[in-house]
Amino acid sequence: MATSKGAETWKAKKWFNIQAPDILGSSTIGEMPASEEKDAIGRMIKVSMSWITNNPSHSFIVLGLKVTDVNGNAAHTQLKYLEQTYSYTHSLVRRYASTLYTIDRPKDKEGRTIALKLILTTNRRITTKKRKALRKELSSFVRDYMRDKGSGQLVKDVMEGALQKEAMNRVHKIASINRLEVKKIEL
Repeated sequence: MATSKGAETWKAKKWFNIQAPDILGSSTIGEMPASEEKDAIGRMIKVSMSWITNNPSHSFIVLGLKVTDVNGNAAHTQLKYLEQTYSYTHSLVRRYASTLYTIDRPKDKEGRTIALKLILTTNRRITTKKRKALRKELSSFVRDYMRDKGSGQLVKDVMEGALQKEAMNRVHKIASINRLEVKKIEL
């Protein structure tokens, strides 16, 4: 019985254990095949945060990990982005309510620029004047918040909900807020 060339190349591949970044505990989160170590470097991997934290409430958060280094059979990764799934952010939008999206690019304490995208929903429709005031206050909050925090601390605060809670406390005086979520973080 003849074997195909594709089967032979597949059997020749090595399997590498994917390690989560140090920010998330550097545990093994899966495996990936590659012909050589250099072929694995640079790959992007999308994984649900609930696989890493074992917390079902994080199942709607997707992490983008990039393989940066391979030692033996361990592929070490770096966090590139964290985002909410579209189905979750879409479920926040309601009829007869207002939705605001903000995009800010503050610098963290190491001097790196981070893109932080927030989504805010209100209980009822609000005026344009209140929308502008909310956007201005959220941008001010993000700059102040990131001034003394690193990217690792930002990710931990988003996972725990501390950033969202602090932002809600800052903007709830302007309008009646229903939800405030982090839509995406790009590191």
